[in-house]
Amino acid sequence: MRTLRCAAAVEAASLALLLANLLTVHTEVVTSLGGPVHGTAYLIAVLAVRRACADRAARWQAWIPGIGGLLAVRRLGRIPARG
Repeated sequence: MRTLRCAAAVEAASLALLLANLLTVHTEVVTSLGGPVHGTAYLIAVLAVRRACADRAARWQAWIPGIGGLLAVRRLGRIPARG
């Protein structure tokens, strides 16, 4: 669950950074570093949700780019733990 939280935070922060860069100075260095970071965090979040639970709604939410990881973390926080 810690991996999912970290990946979700990095995913959202990197998207915010990329959008801010796009709307302001559009520096290529930020784009070339931020893009792969965002993509990697997105994939880690999707895989971490898949591994963490069987809740179909959380799995679908994880596929939403940018905020999907955060939505899945919030949903998983509401589901009671098994066992």
